[in-house]
Amino acid sequence: MPRLLLFLAVTGLLSSCSDPTRQPGTISDLAIQNVTVIDAEHGVRTARTVVVRDGRITSVQETGEGVRAADVVDGTGHYLIPGLWDFHVHLTYEPRLTDAMPALFLNYGVTSIRDTGGLLERVAPVVGAMRAEGAIAPRVFFSGPLMDGEFVVYDGSNGSTPLGISNPDPATARANMARLAEAGVDFVKIYEMVTPEVFEVLVEEAGARGLPIDAHVPLSMRARDVGPSIQSLEHLRNIEMDCTATADAAVARRRELLANHDRLTGAALRSQLHRAYRIPSISAYDEEACRKVFGSMMGTIQVPTLRITALALQPPYTRQDWDSLLAKLPEEVAAEWRVVADNDHAAAPRDLTFPYWTLSMTNEMYEAGIPIGAGTDTPIALAAPGYSLHSELEMLVRAGLPPIEALRAATLRPAEFFGLENEMGTIEAGQLADLVLLSGNPLEDITATRSVVAVVTKGQLLTRSELNELVSANH
Repeated sequence: MPRLLLFLAVTGLLSSCSDPTRQPGTISDLAIQNVTVIDAEHGVRTARTVVVRDGRITSVQETGEGVRAADVVDGTGHYLIPGLWDFHVHLTYEPRLTDAMPALFLNYGVTSIRDTGGLLERVAPVVGAMRAEGAIAPRVFFSGPLMDGEFVVYDGSNGSTPLGISNPDPATARANMARLAEAGVDFVKIYEMVTPEVFEVLVEEAGARGLPIDAHVPLSMRARDVGPSIQSLEHLRNIEMDCTATADAAVARRRELLANHDRLTGAALRSQLHRAYRIPSISAYDEEACRKVFGSMMGTIQVPTLRITALALQPPYTRQDWDSLLAKLPEEVAAEWRVVADNDHAAAPRDLTFPYWTLSMTNEMYEAGIPIGAGTDTPIALAAPGYSLHSELEMLVRAGLPPIEALRAATLRPAEFFGLENEMGTIEAGQLADLVLLSGNPLEDITATRSVVAVVTKGQLLTRSELNELVSANH
C-alpha cells in the first residue's frame, strides 16, 4: 500500500496569525493538513488543518492558512475523528492479555478506556504503569472493585477472576467507599447483588466525594428506582425485569431468593435469577411500564455492550480479519480463542430472544432520547482490546443509531460521564489532542472506523507502522 502520510520539517516563514492561542513565531508540534474533520458536535468540516501543541489542539482552521509545525501530515482524502473510547473494559480479567492491552487499544484507535471493575491490588499497578510519564498508553479511568452485595458474583471461586468485593451491610459499604476514595478511583461501580440499603449508602458516599457512578441494575431493585441515582448503566442488565406489569411482585420475590438460604455462590445465585426472570420478562413486555422506566433514565448513559449481549448475531470469528487479529494477541490467548471459536461455531443454535431484544431496546432508548455509550466488556467473550470497539460501533448502527451517533457514543458520551466534555470528545481548539486518522468515511460506512492510518495520543503522533511495532514489541 502506498504511504499515505507525508511528514515534512517545516522551516518556511508561514504565518499563524489565525491561531489566537499561539504567540507569533511559535512552532507547533503537529499539523494535519487538508483533512475532513468529523465529530458528533460539529458534523463534517472539509479541507481543514488541525494544529497540535503541548498535547492540545490549538486550532482547527481552513486549509491554506499559514501554519508552522515540526511535523506536517498530509490528510488529503482522509478523515479525522476524536480518539475513541472503550467505555467498558476489565484490564485484569485476563492476566495473559493485560500487558498487551495498551498497545492493542492504540493500534485500533482507542485512546481512552474506562476500567469497570478490578481488585485494587491488581488494577492499581496497571493503571499506574499506563499513567507513568512517557508511557505510550490510552488514558485510563478506573473504579476499583465491583461493589457487590453479601454474595459476590466475581469472587474468584471456581477459577473465575476476582473482580468484586462484599458489601453485606451499610457500615461495610461506607468503609469500603473510604478505601476506594483513598486509592484515587475515578468512579464507582455498583453490582447486582447489593441490597437497596447498601445501594443507597454507596450512592450517598460517592456523591459526597464527587465520584460518578456506574452500575448494573441490582436484582433487589427496579430499574426505574436506580436510574435517577447513577450516571451510567451496563448491558441493559435487569432492565427487562422492570418493563412488565408485574414488576412489583417480581422484585419482592427476587429479594426473597437473594436471601440465599441454599448458600449458593454469588455467581450461581445470579445465574439462577437471570434464568428465572430474563426471558419471561421479555415475553411479558409492557409498553406503558417501560415508558416509565425510560422516563427515569433520560440522564443515565446506557452502555448496551451489544458486542457481547448480541454476540450470537455477529461472532467475531466470522469476520475476514479474525486470523489477522489473533496474530496480534499473545500466542497462548490466541490458541485458546481459536478453540473457543471452533467449539462455538460447532455448537447447536442458540435462543436469539435476548440478542434481538437488546438490539430493539437499544433502538427504543435511542429514539426516546436516552444517551448511549460504547463499551465492549473487553476481554470477556472473545473481546479483543481495541478491535471489539469497532464491532460495538457496527452493532449500534445495526440497532438503529446513525453513524454520527455511534461515534458520539464512543467519543463525547464517555467524556460527559466524567464531566470532561470541554476537554475531550470533539475536535476544536483547547481540547486534548487524542485523534484518529482514517482512510475511509465512517459516516458512509461505520466499518471505516477500522481503517486507522495514524493515531494521536496525548499529542503524540503514531503512524500505522509505529502502531504495529508497539503491538509486536508487546507480543
